[in-house]
Amino acid sequence: MAVTPHSPARRSTAHAPLAAIAAAACLLAAGCAGTAKKPQEGALPASDAATLAALDAALAGDHRAQANKARDAYRHPKETLAFFGLRQDMTVMEIWPGAGGWYTEVIAPVVRDKGRYIAAGWDAKLDNKFIQDGVKAYQAKLDARPDVFGKVQVTALQFPTAMQPVPAGSVDMVVTFRNIHNWMGRDSAKQMFEAMFAALKPGGILGVVEHRAGTTAPQDPKAASGYVREDYAIELAKSVGFEFVAASEINANPKDTKDYDQGVWTLPPTLRLGDRDRDRFLAIGESDRFTLRFRKPAAQAH
Repeated sequence: MAVTPHSPARRSTAHAPLAAIAAAACLLAAGCAGTAKKPQEGALPASDAATLAALDAALAGDHRAQANKARDAYRHPKETLAFFGLRQDMTVMEIWPGAGGWYTEVIAPVVRDKGRYIAAGWDAKLDNKFIQDGVKAYQAKLDARPDVFGKVQVTALQFPTAMQPVPAGSVDMVVTFRNIHNWMGRDSAKQMFEAMFAALKPGGILGVVEHRAGTTAPQDPKAASGYVREDYAIELAKSVGFEFVAASEINANPKDTKDYDQGVWTLPPTLRLGDRDRDRFLAIGESDRFTLRFRKPAAQAH
């Protein structure tokens, strides 16, 4: 689960939301119970056999922490990355991999020889101990296994101080896992999506996983519980230019009731309530999540 850094640089968004977001916000404020229409997934290109084999090898590798391997049953990394269309020859940028680099362990070795893995994390230049400690911990993880992570490129993407992590139009795929709520809490979700859009090549893919809110209540604009409505996320991505390709239920969990005092962090792996009702929350497992694939249109006027 992505950690939420408390940045002193937090500020309100500098740009008015686009019409699509305004319309979506009005819809959500009305408590609309409908969900976004999802295109057929059958048209998605599949990851090739060599990439799938490389994913198997990465998942079984001794470079992975045992605690991270224990999360595979909830996070379905092979199925998720195959749904996104990962290939070994891609340049892949992950946004906010966190201090522990859960998906770094999976993606970096797959693209190490034929592609490239870029970790766009927090901005270490900020005067914030939490962020600086997290950046150091992540770098220490990379340094501990140069045979696996020696080619990882580390950069920063954080509003408002570091908004161009790579040259525009240079990345084949951008992925981010359980982070939209972090950006919403800092009034920077739109700017982060704009930066991801700019980084991708025309035709490039954005893959997103996030804790899924229910549809009976309007979206909290700060996403304080950690949950985000799926239709809200889709409209947010579309508002900056992305085309919605498909959604998957790979990471769905119908046991998640989404009504906890401590939000999504009540569930594993955080278990914020400690021993209180621990067995109950362990039985639920990790959160219900939506898994979305977007595309940057192949033809861009700018």
